[in-house]
Amino acid sequence: MTTSPTVLAEVESGVLKLTLNRPDKLNSFNEEMHLALRSQLERAHEDEEIRAVLLTGAGRGFCAGQDLGDRDPRKNTERPDLGHTLETFYNPALRLIRALEKPVICAVNGVAAGAGANIAFACDIVLAAKSAKFIQAFSKIGLIPDAGGSWTLTRILGEPRAKALTMTAEPLLAETAAEWGLIWKALDDDALLPEASALAQRLAAGPTLGLGLTKRLIQEAANRDFDSHLDAECDCQRQAGRSDDYAEGVTAFLEKRPAQFRGR
Repeated sequence: MTTSPTVLAEVESGVLKLTLNRPDKLNSFNEEMHLALRSQLERAHEDEEIRAVLLTGAGRGFCAGQDLGDRDPRKNTERPDLGHTLETFYNPALRLIRALEKPVICAVNGVAAGAGANIAFACDIVLAAKSAKFIQAFSKIGLIPDAGGSWTLTRILGEPRAKALTMTAEPLLAETAAEWGLIWKALDDDALLPEASALAQRLAAGPTLGLGLTKRLIQEAANRDFDSHLDAECDCQRQAGRSDDYAEGVTAFLEKRPAQFRGR
């Protein structure tokens, strides 16, 4: 597992808390941070004791996207292959987030720009401080929205708003993002991390096998017709119904006590 001070990791009560930690650079990505984040996401896939992930940023911003310090055209003689950057770094991490059959909560504590915004949107539940802003900054430097942005924004907001946000690069305030359904909640700044941590711990203590299957079904729904999706629900419910968590949930209900789920 790759460890690095650029991504702080701690596990508590089944929650893997990951903090992007380059605050002097607004937590923008360099190669080291890319690899460290991917390593921790792989850990979340492999470690059965981890039952939820909480992603946030250190300092006054969540993530400003890619660090452009090493992309200065005045210093580099060759034109960059940004497709390689996506294939090698961003896309593997995004696929790990989406494929992880455990809840991934994102607490956006400040500006989320470019790929930083789109990594947040790839998470399952996004909470943001009211002071946070989401900026599709790509058009300011002649690029297209990447890290899944052109897919996510279109799916959630529709073409008109997706096009306007990406072409104008105007900041989207957290409260507006919540009103539009792009994130779950906008919270007072001092309430963000306590509420995000409590949510992550509550989900980690829940029936995480069933939550993972729920995540899978919702993510796949747009690519199926209704009849096919009913079949997929049948298959997932069959799996959930044979789980220890289901037996425990029903037993706890009948015994009028809190359930003690184990995620299996």
